[in-house]
Order: sequence, then structure tokens, then C-alpha cells
Amino acid sequence: MLERSGHALLRVLDGLYRAGAVLAAVSLVMILVIIVAQMGARWLGITFPGAANYAGYAMASASFLAFAHALKSGTHIRVGLLLNLAGRHVRWVEAWCLAIGSALGWYLTWYAVKAVYWSRKLHDISQGQDQTPLWIPQSAMAAGAALLAIALTESFFRVIVTGRTGISAGTGEQSHAE
Repeated sequence: MLERSGHALLRVLDGLYRAGAVLAAVSLVMILVIIVAQMGARWLGITFPGAANYAGYAMASASFLAFAHALKSGTHIRVGLLLNLAGRHVRWVEAWCLAIGSALGWYLTWYAVKAVYWSRKLHDISQGQDQTPLWIPQSAMAAGAALLAIALTESFFRVIVTGRTGISAGTGEQSHAE
């Protein structure tokens, strides 16, 4: 029973990471649409206020929302030299690294969520012509930070319990601890 529920939880988490990646891809498409619209507006002599800001918001969204999926699929840059030198202690080196990463991920998430809260409470708007409420683009950053913190924490507990991180080596293979 416990094993089945654990697998169900992992499937849900993998689905969340994929959803973040899909939203990141949508954000990249939005950057393209904004840039093409801005070019068209220039050719027609029309102003597109805030286009650069909107593209920047979409870039931040794309980056943060993709972090968790990139981690779990092994496309983050990971330095394997220390892991190769760890020998039979690789599991504990991975656990140590993931513990620090998890702590930093939750620290980032705390302050990202706090920034959204205060931006909304204070009605903070962008300084550009668009005057976008800043809590809107900050929400994507906070969601991406939370996804990354969850992914790091999941990998930490997984390496403690099973000895495997669940992080692919980038080629579909598992990492050193697996």
C-alpha cells in the first residue's frame, strides 16, 4: 500500500515538473509573439508600450518554471568530479548536496512568495509605460522556485531512502548514486 502511494506521489510530482516545463515553453513562445508584435508595430508606426517589460517577464517565467524539470531530467550543470572521487560514499555526498540545495530552494521560495505578497498588498506596479501589477510576473517566479524546492527535496529524500536521486544523467541514465 505504502509503495503504491509513493509511486502515485512521484507520478504527481513528475506531472507538476512537466507542467512547469510546458508553461516555460509557452513563455518562450510568448517572447516570440511579443517581439514579432513589437516589430510589426514599429513598421506600422504604432507604439507598443511595455513590450520589452513583457518580454522580460516572459523570460523570467520561462527560466523559473523550467528549473524543476531541468533538474529532474539531468540538464542542469552538475559537477561530477567530486561525485567520482567520492567512491562508495557517493550516496552521502549526493545527500549533502541535495540537502543544501533544498534549503536554498526553500529559502528562495520563501522570499519569492513574500515578494508576491508585498507587491500585491502595496499595489506595486512596473515603472514602464505598461504599469503592470508586479505580483503577476512575480507569481511565475515564485511558482518556479517552489517547484525547484520540491524537486530538490524529493531527490534528497529519495537518495536517503533508496540511494537513488531520481535525477537523470542527461541521457536518460540515472546519476552516480543510482
